[in-house]
Amino acid sequence: MKFGKYLRGRKENFPIEWREYSIDYDSLKLYIKTDIIPNTLKLNLSQMTWKPTDSNELHFIDLVSSRLSTLQVKTTEFLVKLDSEIQKVSNFFVKESNSLIKKGEEQNVDTLSENEASKMLESIITLEKFVFLSYTGLVKILKKHDKHSGLNIGEAYLYRIASLTLTKSDSLLILKKSLMKKVVQDFSPIASTTIINNGTKLENNSTAISSSKRSSTSLGTTTLPTLLSKIPQSTTSPTNTKKDSFPPLDLLPHQKVLVSITGPHGTDIIGCVLECMANHDCEIEDFMLSRLYHDVTFGVLITLRSNDIDLFKDLAEASRKWDGTLSFDVHDDNRTHYTFPIEDAPYENRIKYTATVLNQKGLSPQFLNDWTKFLLKEKISIEKMQRLNEGKLSCVDYKLSIPNNIEFERLRQELFALSTSHSTDVALQLYDVFRKHKRLVVFDMDSTLIQQEVIDEIARHAGVVKEVAGITELAMNGEIDFKESLRRRVALLKGTPVEVLQTIKENLIFTDGAHFLCKALKKIGFKLAVISGGFIPLARHVKNELGLDYAFANQLKVSSDGLTFTGETVGPIVDAERKAELLEVIAQAENVTLDQVIAVGDGANDLLMLAKAGLGIAFNAKPRVQEKARARINQKSLRYVLYLLGYTDEDSKQLFDS
Repeated sequence: MKFGKYLRGRKENFPIEWREYSIDYDSLKLYIKTDIIPNTLKLNLSQMTWKPTDSNELHFIDLVSSRLSTLQVKTTEFLVKLDSEIQKVSNFFVKESNSLIKKGEEQNVDTLSENEASKMLESIITLEKFVFLSYTGLVKILKKHDKHSGLNIGEAYLYRIASLTLTKSDSLLILKKSLMKKVVQDFSPIASTTIINNGTKLENNSTAISSSKRSSTSLGTTTLPTLLSKIPQSTTSPTNTKKDSFPPLDLLPHQKVLVSITGPHGTDIIGCVLECMANHDCEIEDFMLSRLYHDVTFGVLITLRSNDIDLFKDLAEASRKWDGTLSFDVHDDNRTHYTFPIEDAPYENRIKYTATVLNQKGLSPQFLNDWTKFLLKEKISIEKMQRLNEGKLSCVDYKLSIPNNIEFERLRQELFALSTSHSTDVALQLYDVFRKHKRLVVFDMDSTLIQQEVIDEIARHAGVVKEVAGITELAMNGEIDFKESLRRRVALLKGTPVEVLQTIKENLIFTDGAHFLCKALKKIGFKLAVISGGFIPLARHVKNELGLDYAFANQLKVSSDGLTFTGETVGPIVDAERKAELLEVIAQAENVTLDQVIAVGDGANDLLMLAKAGLGIAFNAKPRVQEKARARINQKSLRYVLYLLGYTDEDSKQLFDS
């Protein structure tokens, strides 16, 4: 909502006769539009070309000089108008506060009834809210002027008005505290066990008060009698009462302000902001820090519990001391702002996801541009970006906020097309506790942990490599049933000497990063398994070589003399269904949920296993497998799996070297 419309709407909540004393935000905004913007120093860069001094066209220096001269007049006029508006608000506040103070002196707070004290306290709070609304308008209009003029006078102006009574009235604050004390005394909580009207017991009335406060969305929009009426009443006389059992300031309107300072002195800036918070009556709700080399931005979301604007004066002084740029955003209506951590995009009905983008050759500007445009088109907000790799930028982790009504199947297909067109992997996962708390990894073996297809290697020794490779390709692409393809291929191996397995073991080529990944994962307690459609002697060799915990594969039948293969298998066939079943069995045995399981494979017979796992990764997989898998890695090394878990290169080195 535009602030002008918001301000007009909020003014409707106050007495009609007060409205003319509110800051005239709309006329000030109009002046900026008609008189400041046309003369802005924020020049149109596309028109800034070098012109010789003897050119007939307007020279850059002349243009700046002309606009500075005009702005000198126009900004002066703007400040005169603004001074007039602020003086108007300040005079109104002084008049109304003096009236309330005089009334308090005449009536004597101690003799007021509970109802009279509550009404007077409401009047004070309403006045403060009215003036604070104008103060918010002042902040907004100064920001708008600085933005459009190219000048930076807002901070100095706010510092200047800190001495106005507008920002603080000690006498009114004293009256307010007296009234609050009076109301609290007349409505003192009951510490002992009492019986409430409905007959239920209340062990500690402070709990009821706390619950009552939580049930209100904003104390700033709840009248005091309404709030107090929610505190349960006793039908018996109070015993062992405690007059000051909760601080009166807890019942004041809570103003939330987002303060940020940007500058080159990181720890000093954090320290000066927190020192100001400690010296004033405010509560820190949240904070965050972002750094770009030496420059940092430190943001703090605070709740004011008094109307002492000296806080902002102190912040301005601290900001200047440390060469910082101060900004803050004041909200009068706290019901719809800052219900999320301040580092999150403040939208409701969203799901948090993480996207890991990866290209070992480097992330190109063209991909990053297309990727960002894709997110904009889908109304997906970027909440955080973290580089994971060292050296040339090749891997970035994104925290995303995605509308929960998005069509995920369509999104997945479009994301796959974008990923493929740039040869850059994009892995989308739920941003939840299981992302970095996986506990089991299940690998396919052939073309995943090792670079060969072992049945093709056996076939090479048997002289039937072309026939077997053709059947293998059909199976990997899902064109024929795996069990049938295995039966056909194994039949071609009949009579092959068993000793060829030893030769193949000695010549196995492990995929780049396989040893690194397995060693790193074992260091943090992962259980690792290989489930292969190949053969158990080689799966056990891979298990021993990589330090895995489990190995499952098919068993070739051997002749009675133990010298040759018979062309048959023994036991259940490890096909797609069997792989998925074994994954679940291992997970149960290790007492981990499927959300904590990673599966890595490349063939069609891995798809069910990939789908069963919390994170299924198609590693340099066939096109059909990549299209259906939820995550893909088309890079050379298996160590890139660690990126999908959110680990940086530095994290990975620590795991491998420790």
